[in-house]
Amino acid sequence: MRHRLLVASLAVATAMTQVSSASAFFGLFGSRDADEVEVIGEPQNYTAEVTVLDAETALERKLRNSSTLWNDRDEPASGAGGLLAKARGDYRRLLAALYTEGRYGGTISIRIDGREAADIAPDTPLANPATVVVSIDPGPEFRFGEASIINEAPPPQSFRDEVDDPRDEGYAPGEVARSTAILRAERLSVEAWRQQGHAKAEIVERRVEAAHDADIVNARITLEPGRKAYYGPITVQGTERMDPEFVAFMAGLPLGREYDPDDIRRAGERLARLDVFRASRFQEADAIGPDGLLPIDLIVQERELRRFGIGGSYSTVDGLGFETYWLHRNLFGRAERLRFDARVAGIGRSLDRDGFDPRDFTYRVGVSFEKPGVFTPDTNYFASLFGTREVLDTYTRTGVDATSGFSHVFTEELAGRFAVNASHAEFEDDAFGTRQFTTAGLFGSLTFDSRDDVPNPTRGYFGEAMVEPFYEFQYGNAAFRSTLEGRTYYGFGQDSRFVLAGRAKVGTLVGPSIGETPPDKLFFAGGGGSVRGYAFRNIGVEGPFGTVVGGKSLIEGSIEARAQVTDTIGLVGFADAGLVGADSVPDFNEDVRIGVGAGLRYFTGLGPIRLDVAVPLDPRPGDPSVAFYVGIGQAF
Repeated sequence: MRHRLLVASLAVATAMTQVSSASAFFGLFGSRDADEVEVIGEPQNYTAEVTVLDAETALERKLRNSSTLWNDRDEPASGAGGLLAKARGDYRRLLAALYTEGRYGGTISIRIDGREAADIAPDTPLANPATVVVSIDPGPEFRFGEASIINEAPPPQSFRDEVDDPRDEGYAPGEVARSTAILRAERLSVEAWRQQGHAKAEIVERRVEAAHDADIVNARITLEPGRKAYYGPITVQGTERMDPEFVAFMAGLPLGREYDPDDIRRAGERLARLDVFRASRFQEADAIGPDGLLPIDLIVQERELRRFGIGGSYSTVDGLGFETYWLHRNLFGRAERLRFDARVAGIGRSLDRDGFDPRDFTYRVGVSFEKPGVFTPDTNYFASLFGTREVLDTYTRTGVDATSGFSHVFTEELAGRFAVNASHAEFEDDAFGTRQFTTAGLFGSLTFDSRDDVPNPTRGYFGEAMVEPFYEFQYGNAAFRSTLEGRTYYGFGQDSRFVLAGRAKVGTLVGPSIGETPPDKLFFAGGGGSVRGYAFRNIGVEGPFGTVVGGKSLIEGSIEARAQVTDTIGLVGFADAGLVGADSVPDFNEDVRIGVGAGLRYFTGLGPIRLDVAVPLDPRPGDPSVAFYVGIGQAF
């Protein structure tokens, strides 16, 4: 295998006169200069000046930012040797910055106290403070004369194997000959072969020649795709309690299937969803076997078996709440999860009326179980049993719920759930008094999610469809409930700092009358995840005695305009609207409730911290005049 690079000279004052090796060109990015070592000594103060001849503002800014002498000018160096090490490192950093802009004929001079830094011995005493002057002549902008790829991968048979064309990424005749375009072309060219099963594709020759008389760079990349590879046996290392055969099964890389790097990535995501491993990585064998199989080692590190958590919350609407859980994440050695949950909320919610009355608190206690890898690596079984007492303004529910079903991940963007469920509950409200309902039914959902960032999306779509046929035994009624929700995001401006977001949701319930339907199966609107500005679940239809009860149809919509004004601060303006109808098909002559407001976002590594202030335009009894909402992540 040969690696060859020819680049015409780039003069660097008296320090550099020729760049003619692959390492000199391609080693400029992400490497540490050999002369730039940690030096311990007396603080060496210095002043720094950077001048760039005939350069536009953007190039001058980039060159300044590439210089550690400039960036660290307010901090003393570690002795005279440390200052000289910074200077020698800056020759390479500035050279790399020029290459990324297609400048191959420039000059760089770094003078310390009037002498070229490259000519100063490391033990030379310097003035304190020393005077540092960096002078850069970027030279002309070079363009590609030739930009070729030898042994380029053929067009893929599947759209899933498509890779960006290097020609569309700046590697083409007439384009600015940026070094980054050459490096990216290499990565894309190798990846194109790998996407078609050639796991050991590599660059065997790179030839880059700069013609200074014509300001042209001729570049040629030669690839060796190697043989097509197929998955060999998966060897699992590092398991302590997990079944290694099950871990290999969950990787989802069946023996003999054609190699695809996307499979490896999805396998890593699948293993991460198990929540059993602290870390995992795939290590491919150095060579493909004579039979075309590529052995793969899967190296894992397990987490602790058990976990315990406790948390609390408070709001002026819901009062004080506490919750706790205990989790066993690997019950039988195949990542089975057993979890116990307990929660109490609403403490002090009605303090002004009744004091601390435990009957006004919300309680929830139960257990859930999940077993991954049922039928396929992407299919999970889940079951749960919960007892709940939920105290809301519109009704109080005391009951028990059981669920059992399966979830399946079809693709990276599409997932589904199917379950059977049953419940028995007693409801108390001002409209119908005390009633009991016993239900059994099915539940199914499909979720499509192509958002680029779930807590803070700037592009993509989210859609969810849910259906729930059920039978109620106390009144002998069959019913069908369904909802459909969609969200879309459009980002524009530099780094998508401006985003327009929209959300729409519709729901319908076909079957019995409102009075013979469990209230938790009816539709309500209002609150932070619905129509901001209105009380939680306070938008419904008018029931007996002027009460608010749930309806049989729902329409909601939201629009937001988001602007990130600094790296950490964002502003949002929004409008929400909601309609709950008494019939299965909504009557648009009924009142549409609208809330408007504005919000502040503080961006963190976990997502934006959200503060929204909303005003209801048509408040009813029980609705606030102004509502505040705090959370993590965008509202939708």
